[in-house]
This record gives sequence, C-alpha cells and structure tokens, in this order.
Amino acid sequence: MDKRHFLGSAALAGLWPVAGVSAAEPARGGPGLLTVSGMVGKTNRGPVDPALDQLMVKHGVKFDRAYVLDAEALGRLPAVGIKATLEYDARLHALAGPLLASVLEVAGVTGDVILGLRAVDGYVVPLRLADARSWRMIVATEMDGKPLALGGLGPQWAIYEADTLAAFKDKPLKERFALCPWGLYSIEVSRA
Repeated sequence: MDKRHFLGSAALAGLWPVAGVSAAEPARGGPGLLTVSGMVGKTNRGPVDPALDQLMVKHGVKFDRAYVLDAEALGRLPAVGIKATLEYDARLHALAGPLLASVLEVAGVTGDVILGLRAVDGYVVPLRLADARSWRMIVATEMDGKPLALGGLGPQWAIYEADTLAAFKDKPLKERFALCPWGLYSIEVSRA
C-alpha cells in the first residue's frame, strides 16, 4: 500500500464516526430525550425517520435536521432549583434542571424566536423565548431530589416558579401552569 493511499484512508476512517454529527459535538451516549428542531444553529441528527420516530410522526413533527440531548447532555448544564406549588396535589415541590434558555443555547438557538414546546401526549405550547428567559423557565429533570419519570411528569418538564412570578402568582392554582408542558420531548423553533 502506498503512503498517500494509506494517509487518505486513515483520514476518511477518522471522519466515519461523526458522519451526520456536528464536528464540535460528541455523539450521544444515551437515548435522546429532548429534540430541538427548526431554527437551530447546531445539529447532531438528521431528518425525522418515518419508521423509527413514531411519536414525532404521530404528532406531525417534521424537520430535516435537529439537535438532540440525552440525560448526560442535560446533566452537564448548570442546574437551577425552583419551588412551586403544583396543581396536582396543591403542595410545594422542589424542581431542578437547566434553564430552558441554556438548553436552547446549546442547540445554537438565537434571536427573537417562538418555541413550540411539545409533550408526549401531543400538548403543544407556543411560547416566545423572551418570555421563557424572563420567567427563568427550566427544563426540570428532577422533583424533590428524584428524577422525573416517563409515565409521570417526565422525563422533562418545562416549568417556572409560578408562586413568585407576577404573571401567575395571583391566578387560581389550576390556571398557573398552562404554559408548562410535562413530558416535554420536542421543541420546535420558528421565527417570531
């Protein structure tokens, strides 16, 4: 084998593991838990697969490229703790997870955009990124020190501290969290 052929083959082999993944982003180690699509500046996955992305297909989610975070990626972001009296049991709970704005920053989302926060049950909340920032909305991954479970309120829950925010604190408890989808799995980013 000549030296030029060997070096060319070695260079191509070095690119193989990251095909379709942004060069700056390592491949995910665990299953994708949160997919950010639309106006993203970074990507690490290709289009919706009609055979394998059944929930997205059922909910009409479409994209050519997206940024997916697994539990490890979400865990690397600085966690923020909040306390909120929840409508489900009228008790104060401690929730923790990264700021929603920080999650979007990792995916390269910038500017004045609209977010479509989508839950596993199909519930979609349109929300301006500016509002999510001003309310310090988090992507909660745990409640009362325990991971949020799929089948419960998790694995992620977009939520704010409704007890202290002027826009929500005086509303009846059942009306405070309409903009907070639990079971969050997809965020579609579009122009405002």
